[in-house]
This record gives sequence, structure tokens and C-alpha cells, in this order.
Amino acid sequence: MKRRKTVENSRKFIMIIIGAIIAAYGLEAVLIPNNVIDGGVTGISIMGAELFGIPLGVLLFVLNIPFIWIGYKQVGKTFALMSSAGIAALSISTVLMHDVKTILGPNDPLLIVLSGGMLLGVGIGIVLRNGGALDGSEVLAVLLSRKIPFSVGDIILFINAFIFLGASFIFGLESALYSALTYYIAKNVIDIIQVGLEKSKDVRVVSAKSDEIGDAIQARLGRGVTYTKGRGGFSNEPTDILNCVINRMEENKLVSIIKDIDESAFVVISDVSEVRGGNFKKRDIH
Repeated sequence: MKRRKTVENSRKFIMIIIGAIIAAYGLEAVLIPNNVIDGGVTGISIMGAELFGIPLGVLLFVLNIPFIWIGYKQVGKTFALMSSAGIAALSISTVLMHDVKTILGPNDPLLIVLSGGMLLGVGIGIVLRNGGALDGSEVLAVLLSRKIPFSVGDIILFINAFIFLGASFIFGLESALYSALTYYIAKNVIDIIQVGLEKSKDVRVVSAKSDEIGDAIQARLGRGVTYTKGRGGFSNEPTDILNCVINRMEENKLVSIIKDIDESAFVVISDVSEVRGGNFKKRDIH
């Protein structure tokens, strides 16, 4: 067990290094030469490097140190170590790649935004998926969300709004708008890397025909189902609540199956960030 854990941690460490290198390449070969920045601490570091002439790698590492400490206190030692490795790899990679050939020029703004956002998103997504982080602003947002009545996403958006506003004074309004678009693309790519293309859905069905619906889902969709006991709030009658996890491509077929059996069934479908364990892999159906 200990050996397996060591191997798994080593694999994650290697993937974090690879993710950091990909993100650094996106910064140095695409974004920075074209005056396009990322959000968070990375964006602040790029602006600082432009204003004060300090190497980007140095600013990335120094400015993230307080957030690594916060992560250690709030999340744990493993997260802090993995994040330290990722941030160190990002810092070193930006220094080593500083003179790398720029792959796109200023006449290709759309390609700059798309390729830069995708490279950043893939790199950061790999790091996050393996238990680390490349930017301390997310750690700060998690901490602040516990103190003020705003979500993590709202806080990150608020922080980045000020960063891109600052970028408009340093690099110009056009570059700031391209930076915001790059951040949006990177964020969506990160979601795909973390969650996967086949995003999972949790389905709950309340119906007098729960057994029949469950049998049909298993026979026609190849998914397993679970039943829990419930009681109607108005009728005060006992009922079975059916639960099933599917991927998003199966949602329409599932709804169709339920309607064929009970059009009045109460159905709740919600997104699932991750599925582990059990037997989620569907069996073959014909």
C-alpha cells in the first residue's frame, strides 16, 4: 500500500511538472510577447516584470509564497508541496524559455487568444487535476469565500477585473480585452481537463413506478440504479427514490425512458464534478 501511494504521488508530481512547463510555454511563446496576460498572481507578475524589469520567474515564485503558506494551513501539507513544485517548475520554465521563439505575431490576435488560452488551460488543468495549483489567487478566493457572502468564482472574477483593468493602463485597452478573453478560454479548458468531456450527471427520480423505471434504465441504458426510501411531504405516503449517475450524452435518452413510463414523475438532474469508485463504467447493451 505504501509503495502504491509513493508511485501515485510520483506520477502526480511528474504530471504537475509537465503541466507547469506547458503553461510556461503558453506564456513565453504566445502571450507575453504579444502583451497578453493571464489573471491572478500570474497576471500581476507579468505586469510587475514589465514595469520593474524583474524576471517573471522570480516574481511568480515570490508572490505565490504567501498563498502556498495559506494553502498549507487551510488545505494541507500535500497540497502545499504539490503547489510548491508546480509554482517552482513554472518559475524556472519561464526563465529558461524567456528567449524561446514566438510562434505567433501581433497580426494574429485570434490565434494568440485561442492558442495561448488553450496552452494555459491544459497546463493549469493538469496541475489542478493532480492536486496542485499554479496560482495563489484561487487559494485566496477559497479563504475569502468563508468570510464574506460571495462564491469562489465571484471573488476570482472580482480580483481579475482589477488585474485586467491594470493591464489596460500598462499594455493598452485592446491587450486587456484580449487578456480577459484568453482567461475565459483557459478557464473552460481547465474545466474540460478536470471534469472530462463526458461530464457526469446525477439523476433522482420520484415516481410510483420507480421499479419499472429502474429496470428500463438498466435494460435500455446500461446504467446501474440505487433506491432509497422516502416519504411524500403532502401525501405522507412512503415512496422509493431512484438515483442514477449518467454522462451528459445520455441525458436525453434517460428523460425519454422516464416519460415513456411515467410522464408525471418528479425528476431532478444535477451536474457532478467527479465520480469515483463503484461500477460507473456502463455495461454493454444491445
